[in-house]
Amino acid sequence: MLQVDNVCKEFKLYSRPWHRLKEIVLRRSFHRRHRALDHLSFSVASGETLGILGRNGAGKSTLLKLLNGVLLPDHGQIRVNGRVTGLLELGTGFDPNLSGAQNIVGNGLLLGMTREQIEARREAIIAFSELGPFIEEPIRTYSSGMTMRLAFAIAIHADPDIFLIDEALSVGDGHFQQKCMRRIKEFRARGGSIIFVSHDLNAVKMICDRAIVLSEGRIVADDVPENAVNLYNQLLAGEDEGGGERPVSEGYGTLEARIEQITFAGEGSGSAILASGDTAQLDVDISARVALEDVSLGLMIRDRFGQDIYGTNSHYLGYPLALAAGERRRLRYRFPMRLAPGKYTLTLALHDGADHTRRCFHWRDNALSFEVAGIQRGFFGGVCDLSATLEDLDLCSTSVRQQEPIC
Repeated sequence: MLQVDNVCKEFKLYSRPWHRLKEIVLRRSFHRRHRALDHLSFSVASGETLGILGRNGAGKSTLLKLLNGVLLPDHGQIRVNGRVTGLLELGTGFDPNLSGAQNIVGNGLLLGMTREQIEARREAIIAFSELGPFIEEPIRTYSSGMTMRLAFAIAIHADPDIFLIDEALSVGDGHFQQKCMRRIKEFRARGGSIIFVSHDLNAVKMICDRAIVLSEGRIVADDVPENAVNLYNQLLAGEDEGGGERPVSEGYGTLEARIEQITFAGEGSGSAILASGDTAQLDVDISARVALEDVSLGLMIRDRFGQDIYGTNSHYLGYPLALAAGERRRLRYRFPMRLAPGKYTLTLALHDGADHTRRCFHWRDNALSFEVAGIQRGFFGGVCDLSATLEDLDLCSTSVRQQEPIC
């Protein structure tokens, strides 16, 4: 469906705007070259969803513009079998002075639709966008969410073979985001290919078949989504793309502080297999190589799909840690296990302050696994037990079911 072979893209960067004119007049170079994409090669098959991850400036948006034909590569080839449409920067292709209805025609033509196709799908586009009477108002009066609704509605009705999605979906409300996700899944089920750029790591894990990680214009990983997300977190922590200081199985980070030993068990079961409703006990031994004033111990529980289910750290819990050089401490987390039966993994991290993006001492992905088997209390559906209560206000009765709240 799509093949990218050895693609490069460079831009000229000028320190002053007038240096462009100075360069033309004096015929001397007053710019420096920035290689946004450096020899990229990958393919996307029919019906496949590819995620693209990377820090800001890694080359994600430049790549999407090349795939959409907005930019041309300086080197290499991009071969596409079918029509490509998508959502790049919010409002791309819209005239702010024209109404939403008029922009349906203009944007549809830019996406390769004929006037007959646009007219035949006009009502479906308007209905999907849920703009109602606002469709006759100028785009400049729209909120970012309204603009995104119209852009997505037009793009998905253009019958693309490959659909490109940048961060634009993040501006919509929850209802419309779910509606878009349902439509994306239907599009994929019909054999359409999707290239999905997002910082929503759970969305990448859920809808993508694989993901690539970009760093400084190069592909540093092309793997299943969970592994790609783990490497992306490693890049956010400031690790070297070449592999870090320690193997992934032992974690990565500066190692100024380390997670030494981990013990996890249910208080009722005494093992890593516990029932929903039991209390989980997590003991973590940590040590410090140097004196550290603000250390946080964080945890993240993920399900079998790699989705982040629950996470917290000692900073958020109001428990600051200070470690002396050579000190070793044992910390204990206790929390009610309100998760549905299934298999889960636990990721642990030691870092500075509220999150790992500033200074990560030690990060251990999937440090251990555990299983929730059976439910001790009343049945519930879904991922977790929110301990709901019910009252009959007419009879002034007390709750039918009472449980302590989730910690």
